[in-house]
Amino acid sequence: MAIDAYGNNLTTSTVSSSSTAAVKDKTKLGKDDFMTLLLVELQNQDPTEPTDTDKILTQTSQLATLESSDKTNKSLEDLSTSLTSSQQFSTISAIGKTADLGSDAITHTKNSDSTFEVYFPDSISQGTVSITDTNGQIVKNLDVGTNPSGVYKFTWDGTDMSGNPADDGVYHVNSKYTNQNNEEKSTRLGAYPIESVKFNDGKSLVKVGSNYVPLESVVEIY
Repeated sequence: MAIDAYGNNLTTSTVSSSSTAAVKDKTKLGKDDFMTLLLVELQNQDPTEPTDTDKILTQTSQLATLESSDKTNKSLEDLSTSLTSSQQFSTISAIGKTADLGSDAITHTKNSDSTFEVYFPDSISQGTVSITDTNGQIVKNLDVGTNPSGVYKFTWDGTDMSGNPADDGVYHVNSKYTNQNNEEKSTRLGAYPIESVKFNDGKSLVKVGSNYVPLESVVEIY
């Protein structure tokens, strides 16, 4: 048997109901609260002044304001839902286009491998991927090989042209290659075709390469 702070016995049902009862926040007044107050005012107004036009006009205005506010809030909610659906539809229409993430940089840790992906919009006859430091100096070249167009993953072992470990830091990844028509082309890390779109908790995510990134991370779609 439970006993409260005053020494009173509490039955099981009392404890259960008190522990599960929802507590309403009384510190805020909502639209329904204002409506209740207004109706109480109307019910208790002075019956000896039935022709008090100023009060009637004020009360009517208050009722109209409450109703208008309620309709405005509902309209804004509907508009928000509509805009969200419209944005999602627009994102789906971007599938097949190229998304630019706005950066060709990777962060490298000394004595470790760095893996990244580069998109080649044309078939590759031959070419190299160049890793440069922040001063524009080439640190390492990686062979592209002969391949069809697509997204390719590369692994840099973290060494420079002399085989020495590259320092910690930010490095840039760009590529120059020749397509099968013997035309000189270039590409870089950070620009990929949008393969698919998914929505998670109201956010739009686009698949670029092997990863999904938030739509807000994309700086340009073309």
